[in-house]
Amino acid sequence: MPHIAVLLAAASEEQGPGDTLRIVLLVSILGAVLLAWFLLRGYRNNDDND
Repeated sequence: MPHIAVLLAAASEEQGPGDTLRIVLLVSILGAVLLAWFLLRGYRNNDDND
């Protein structure tokens, strides 16, 4: 089974940089959401953290 990076590179060669930019944008948005979740979960107000 080929690696996903090889498949993405082959798809981007055929159709131009649009797909690559879309993938980079999607990954960066998901990374920002995960980073925000990780940072903000420490600010939850639990009653057991006195």
